[in-house]
Amino acid sequence: MALENLPSSVRIREVGPRDGFQNEPEVIATGDKVRLVNLLAKTGLKRIEVTSFVRPDVIPQLSDAVEVLTGIDRPEGVSYSVLIPNRRGLENALELRDRFDETNFFLSASETHNRKNVNRSVEESISGLEETIPVSVEAGLRCEGVISTSFGCPYEGDVPVENVLALALRLARAGCVEVGFGDTTGMANPVQVRRFFSTVRERFKQEGLGDTELTAHFHDTRGQGLANVLAALEEGIDSFESSFGELGGCPVPPGATGNIASEDLISMLGEMGIETGVDLPKLIEVSAEVQKVLGRPLGSHVLKAGPIDWKDLSERNP
Repeated sequence: MALENLPSSVRIREVGPRDGFQNEPEVIATGDKVRLVNLLAKTGLKRIEVTSFVRPDVIPQLSDAVEVLTGIDRPEGVSYSVLIPNRRGLENALELRDRFDETNFFLSASETHNRKNVNRSVEESISGLEETIPVSVEAGLRCEGVISTSFGCPYEGDVPVENVLALALRLARAGCVEVGFGDTTGMANPVQVRRFFSTVRERFKQEGLGDTELTAHFHDTRGQGLANVLAALEEGIDSFESSFGELGGCPVPPGATGNIASEDLISMLGEMGIETGVDLPKLIEVSAEVQKVLGRPLGSHVLKAGPIDWKDLSERNP
């Protein structure tokens, strides 16, 4: 795809309240989480992943899922999603069905990472999801399937695209209208990303699933996150996940740093003329609040440097 044929607009799901906070060493106060989600909902973001129904003893940072969902506002036009690990997690979430709109189901494409993450084989995970996703669909929830280690595994190395595709197609056939591909530890490179999405898009069309939303979830572990975004854009991908302040990262392998920063992503897209619908200054304010809550500086470049003010530059340099 030529650069002039890039998408004119992009959909973004903010995952900071879940993916960002779950990797923090300390537990974030529920009141702070509620306040930050409410602030995010006022930035123009239309999709926010707010929490997860995982076992509290496994990820204590998200043990307050019920309190967070109960406490946040429900503004019109903002879709809230929760991460679901299995059938029990979905059943717990459905007790608060009126407090969220989407469910995100996850597994890894590599056996080692999947076993370390959820203590199940890949086949056990996908089979369980194939039984669970229809229950979510019947409850009127929009479903996304998320495949971790889609671009490489820190334990096994290369993950064949065919393996990822097989899982993606099974998720779509089970009822997921969106499939996300995670670069879980930042192993992807732009050439690989272009080839990957070219293959995936073509296969989904061949299988009659061309309407499935394909989403890219990049981490910036090795500083290649935004370059990978551009590569995905060049292949027509117009759906991305990111986290405020560059927070997040998989809690399993050592050295896995955060997601691409939402403000960095939105700033870059805006400079490229690609619409996101997000008020960047307001989003930066939210990330600054996150920084205060955590009591340490965050990795986002735009949070540090600020957005480019072209009007100010032109006035100072006529």
